[in-house]
Amino acid sequence: MALFKLENVEDLYEIGEVLGSGHFGQVREVLERATGTRWAGKFLKLRKSASSRLGLERKNVEREVEILQSLQHCNIMALKDVFESRSEVVLIVELISGGELFDFIAAKESLTESEAIEFIEQILHGVEYMHSKRIAHFDLKPENIMLSDKLVPHPHIKIIDFGLAQHLTQGEEYRSLCGTPQYIAPEVINYEALSEGTDMWSIGVITYILLSGISPFQGDTDEETLRNILAMNYEFDDYHFSQTTAMAKDFIQKLLVKDQNERMTAEESLLHPWIKPLNRKQAASRCRSSINMKNFKKFNARRKWKMSYNMVSACNRLCHLQLLCKASAKANEELRQCESDQEDTESKPASLLRRRLSSSS
Repeated sequence: MALFKLENVEDLYEIGEVLGSGHFGQVREVLERATGTRWAGKFLKLRKSASSRLGLERKNVEREVEILQSLQHCNIMALKDVFESRSEVVLIVELISGGELFDFIAAKESLTESEAIEFIEQILHGVEYMHSKRIAHFDLKPENIMLSDKLVPHPHIKIIDFGLAQHLTQGEEYRSLCGTPQYIAPEVINYEALSEGTDMWSIGVITYILLSGISPFQGDTDEETLRNILAMNYEFDDYHFSQTTAMAKDFIQKLLVKDQNERMTAEESLLHPWIKPLNRKQAASRCRSSINMKNFKKFNARRKWKMSYNMVSACNRLCHLQLLCKASAKANEELRQCESDQEDTESKPASLLRRRLSSSS
């Protein structure tokens, strides 16, 4: 059961500057008064009633809190405290200051496969720990893989954002149509029961992008991307993978498997020879091979541009709603309830896309 404190968060923490904001609240830097330790505070708005669309449902916040309280691992964002008031929940979490992994890599001039493996291995360790507790993340993507500090010689991976995570109970099936199109597995699109294998597909996609600078299933539209995933339409072309070892390709191929039960588990992935070489020859080949930095930098620039575009688009929609609010007092009350419930186009629910696919088939 999720544990909430009823005390005033400001009695124990000094509230600092805003680090980021989203549809349902803000992230602010906070200072623990007793120890002087810096943390991040996620200030989340709660829905006032079942009919309200403003804010998060309490049960969803409880699920995320319960999951984070059960996960204590060096590669997973730590949760320290949770405070609750009538309209808000505050999560005190680890302050992760190193930024996104992909941004860190894009700033480099070169990167060998062996260096890339250090990051993939850390992700696998975090995911293996989650899966050992029957918890699946269901939203693994570059934006949710951070560095605790990018200035140290060997940066430490932190997996964040457990808003879609689920505790999988034996004998019960879990289905979901949420996720970011280019990272979701075929079983999500088909609305089949999900498993820990769904996370492993996403790791396969992330590894493919990291080594080549292109997304394996990315189409011109989200609908085309989903069709490519269902058709398993991807390849290792010479232009993007000329410097990639056969072991790396084998690692990806064993994750991008349509049948989720046939994919490598996190535990098996950590024992794959690309991650854990069986001999000196395999280890040496990883050091000689490098990732395609030119294409990776392009991919990351497009990814950041799209994130910025989506943020501006969401703001424009909000401004439009506010103009409509002024048109009538009645509309003002209705729109006030939904203005923060706009979908981020970067994370479109696959359900909408699936309906489009069905109607266009």
